[in-house]
Formats: sequence, structure tokens, C-alpha cells
Amino acid sequence: MLSPLLPFPISGRFPPLPPRFQQTRFQQRITQSGNLLEAWAQNPWRRLSLLLLVLLSAFVVGGGIGSITGALALFDPIGALVCVVGIELAARLRGRLLNQPLKLRLQLLDMARMGLLYGLLLDGFKLL
Repeated sequence: MLSPLLPFPISGRFPPLPPRFQQTRFQQRITQSGNLLEAWAQNPWRRLSLLLLVLLSAFVVGGGIGSITGALALFDPIGALVCVVGIELAARLRGRLLNQPLKLRLQLLDMARMGLLYGLLLDGFKLL
């Protein structure tokens, strides 16, 4: 079944919105964005480039967090706590994503975790 708004068939992987929300085109696009990204990333080169982009972006964010909190010298423990809590929440979310049919989300989450961790570690080694 083709949607008049989307060039891809609607697969029905996401549950429909509750009836209390208005079914606008924007709301439908947000709901179907995961399916669209999965369909776009079927090409292995696209998937690889998307995963690499997420890995490098998270690496830059991890390095930025370490540099900024290190320069301020007041928020080092708080910055480290925020990063550790973020990585732990992502690890717990990973268990839920293992059961879903869309594996791209799981791969993107893993790349973001690795990039953030490597960015923080590299910044820590700069201090030695």
C-alpha cells in the first residue's frame, strides 16, 4: 500500500497514534521517519556512511565535553557523571532494541556510545 505522501510503502512497523492526537501530515512523517531511514539505508554504503557519521559526531561531542569541563575545572565530576549516566542509559536501551526488527537503530546507538566513550578517553589521555 503506497501512501500519497511517501514514495515508500507503509510497512506498519510502528503502532498507530492514539486517537486523541490529530493525524496531521507532520505527525505521520514523524511516526514513519524510522521506516524511511531504514529504507534509505538499505544500500550498504549509505548505511556505512550514516554509521560513520554518527560515530564521528559522537566522538566530537565526547571530546568537546571533556575539553569544556576540563577548561572550567569546576564541573569535571559532574561532566563525567552526565556522560557515564548517558552511556549507561544507552546500554539499558540497547536491550530493548535487540527485540525489534529495525536493526539500524541499534547500530546507530552503538556507534554513538562508542564515539562518546572514545572521545572522552582520548581527552583523558591528553591530560596524562
